[in-house]
Amino acid sequence: MSKIKVAVFGCGAIAERRHIPEYAANENVELVAFADPVVERAEKMAETYGGKAYSSYEELLANETVDAVSVCTPNYLHAPMAIAAANAGKHVLVEKPMAVSTEEGEQMIEAAKKNGVYLMVGHNQRLMPPHVKAKEILESGKLGKVLNFRTSFGHPGPEGWSVDGAESWFFRKEEAIMGAMGDLGVHKSDFIRYLLNDEVSEVAGFISTLHKEGTKVDDNATCLLRMKSGAIGTLVASWTQYRAGDNSTVLWCENGVMKIGTVEGDEVIVELTNGTVETYKVGAMATNEKQVPSGVIDAFVESIVTQTPPAISGEEGLRSLQVILAAFESEKTGQIVKL
Repeated sequence: MSKIKVAVFGCGAIAERRHIPEYAANENVELVAFADPVVERAEKMAETYGGKAYSSYEELLANETVDAVSVCTPNYLHAPMAIAAANAGKHVLVEKPMAVSTEEGEQMIEAAKKNGVYLMVGHNQRLMPPHVKAKEILESGKLGKVLNFRTSFGHPGPEGWSVDGAESWFFRKEEAIMGAMGDLGVHKSDFIRYLLNDEVSEVAGFISTLHKEGTKVDDNATCLLRMKSGAIGTLVASWTQYRAGDNSTVLWCENGVMKIGTVEGDEVIVELTNGTVETYKVGAMATNEKQVPSGVIDAFVESIVTQTPPAISGEEGLRSLQVILAAFESEKTGQIVKL
């Protein structure tokens, strides 16, 4: 079988540390082109992995024959780039948040459908081994119904992660549109939907810029969620966890509690009401410091190879985005928002 020819739009940190090396490690892929307005970044990737460098994605699409693209750019560019690639007949993997509005997300989904290509969103939380194991345990039924939960994602902020540090687009409102909620919160809205196999029905959001200076994007959020099943819980996203960031979830259920990512080394802990305690060592979650494979690239490539629509589809990405958008609406209006 001929290899899938892949291009990458945007050569910042997420592309350099995750997308590009994971494509390079996949035997079914040939990296053929890279685009970045800072063309030196694209040239660096081309020198390292082969292929050509471009300063614009339009020029790349006009000059290269590719099967698929990764969109690893500032949030406001996700939709226009994904739509352009889909209209050019390319499968699209887009970073989260997939878009910055419901309308954009719907346009992306429509463009993929119209052109017969796949659209996948990079929600890697679903694929991390502790989360896969947690879902397996939950679906076994031993814990019974989930009654309430908390899910949290925090770290010190993009200045330690982005290639541009404190000057990163993450802090520019016109390019990011949203801050910690678009970076981390949307991961957790996607994860809790996936884990509980449930949809969010109501959202109350408290969203603020508490500590980052010189920016209008949010650096902290705490949201209250009610699920369609009736389960209630909290979702936290933070860019100010300057020591010991958090990527944990706890579910309190009829028959006990499940703790995910609360204890290093014991990634999943199940404490049953009968006194039984089960611990599962299933491998660490990816963090900005520990670059374990995300699973996203391999899942995207497998979809293309097997001609199977991706599980983390555009529709899934849009539902997770709508939870975050509802939280912003709640913060703005002071009202609970129904989905």
